[in-house]
Amino acid sequence: MGYARNHLATIVSGAFAIVLTGLWPPFYDYAPTINFVFIMAVPIMWFMVLTCWLSQKSADYATNHSHAHEVHQKKSLTNTQTVQVEVPKTINLSEIKEIQNELSEELDELKSSVELKDSEIERLNQEILNLKTLVQIESLKSELANLKILSSKRK
Repeated sequence: MGYARNHLATIVSGAFAIVLTGLWPPFYDYAPTINFVFIMAVPIMWFMVLTCWLSQKSADYATNHSHAHEVHQKKSLTNTQTVQVEVPKTINLSEIKEIQNELSEELDELKSSVELKDSEIERLNQEILNLKTLVQIESLKSELANLKILSSKRK
């Protein structure tokens, strides 16, 4: 965070707007040119104060929101299952074979689950095709009924 929670531009603009607003009444009756300058400067400065304040609030919201999203991502990544294996300096051939067997078993399980998913997708695609065929049949039936009604009206 910067000075005054990054609202330094708002504070400086606000101070200048307060000074201009305070100086306006004493110079109100002097010259029309000075009065015109104050009529233009005071609302513009208050508008700048509002703009600075809104833009800083927007920037704060955007950075806090993205930071919370990053924290959520980090939390979701830490919730996933991690495997930590301490690797000794010397590994026996039997240990390598054992680890290789475990990994191949996990790979086989993953392959079988993927095959199940593929078969399920294929089954659902077949059901969709069947439903499309049924819809086409029903539309043909209704069209045939409409044609029968029209032919009976003509007779």
